[in-house]
Amino acid sequence: MDIELLYFDGCPSWQSALENLKIAIAEEKLNTHIRLVKIDNPEQAVKQRFLGSPSIRIGKTDLWPEECEDYFLGCRVYPTPEGLRGWPTVEMIQQKLSVIKQRGTL
Repeated sequence: MDIELLYFDGCPSWQSALENLKIAIAEEKLNTHIRLVKIDNPEQAVKQRFLGSPSIRIGKTDLWPEECEDYFLGCRVYPTPEGLRGWPTVEMIQQKLSVIKQRGTL
């Protein structure tokens, strides 16, 4: 199953998230592909149920789901051990991937 990384061009954080995602996948020894999904406009944000950039999804399920009524082109923040950041840490991603791998859905 592919892992999607959703982003928009103006986001300063999506490339850091991509690098951390690549490291987490390698450390978890997963044979999966990362599919980049560029969100270009507000309509696409609504259609994709975009929670902000960067977002990581597996099977259309966000790894950090949030209740949301309005979808928009905007940056996203993650509560990391070092405080709020614009991307999740490698360890945070690994933890999510490990749980999904144990369930057998990845």
